[in-house]
Amino acid sequence: MISKKSIYTVTAISVLSILSISFLYSFFYADTTQFPSRETSPCSIKVKQLYIPDSVRLFNEVVPIQNFDTRESLERELLVNVYWQSQTTMFIKMVGRYFPIIEHVLEKNGVPEDFKYVALAESGFRYNISPAGATGYWQFLEKTAKEYGLVVNDYIDERYDIEKSTEAACAYFKKAYERFGSWTLAAASYNVGIAGLSRQISYQYINSYYDLHTNSETGRYVFRILALKLLLENPEKYGYYILPEERYAPYDFVTYTVDSTIPDLAKFAQDNGSNYKLLRIMNPWIRSRSSLPIQKEKPYAIKLVLEKDRTNSW
Repeated sequence: MISKKSIYTVTAISVLSILSISFLYSFFYADTTQFPSRETSPCSIKVKQLYIPDSVRLFNEVVPIQNFDTRESLERELLVNVYWQSQTTMFIKMVGRYFPIIEHVLEKNGVPEDFKYVALAESGFRYNISPAGATGYWQFLEKTAKEYGLVVNDYIDERYDIEKSTEAACAYFKKAYERFGSWTLAAASYNVGIAGLSRQISYQYINSYYDLHTNSETGRYVFRILALKLLLENPEKYGYYILPEERYAPYDFVTYTVDSTIPDLAKFAQDNGSNYKLLRIMNPWIRSRSSLPIQKEKPYAIKLVLEKDRTNSW
């Protein structure tokens, strides 16, 4: 007696055989004239030459865009970022929330405004930690952060404070500018270090970033910053049409100056018309989970988006 299982197995094999024969017949004997040829088939992907202006300045310094190597290096970074649509769209939407804060600190310190694109290139305004341990808006290593006056401990990490970390970055860039006499080289040194860049300059007898032969990462670094500047200043020229009302607005928040320990952060937020989640979003520099030790001689400004203002920041 044949079991039902055997009947089902034979039936399945028969159906698969018939389908296979039908596919092979259609593949080898079908009328191929109904399909358009390679020459006549419309292409669904249209790629145009990317916009590159005839003259470019970065950090208030001229970029030798007429040189083939400069132009090709810039074009490479433009291609990477223009066609990385998800990230670039997020950048366009986010910068209105963070750039005004950074621009204010840069201007106060006499550092060119274009350095705001360094922060974007470094972190994308996300709190990623590099394999080497660099983190925060400007991707400071812990040792370097402390050298430039930032507090980093188990409770507080000022690398995540946008104003204070930008002040530290400005101090670095001004020191590098004093060494190199060029803001572009100062920016490049942020990737490879002042000492590392100095060594490369000394043995190549060169004082221009665009003439310097470096490792691949440093060689691409400034061009990525420049590509981000061109993209964000002229998004429509690269196919990005994001309306002002579709971009993220600056946070609508209130600031509380605190000069004593907060034993319960969640209760502090709730008592002041907010909640724990919003407190963490607005104050990423707070690294402790539930309490925040604060000394009277060193008060901290804590930002809170109030529940009633929660719909105002988009």
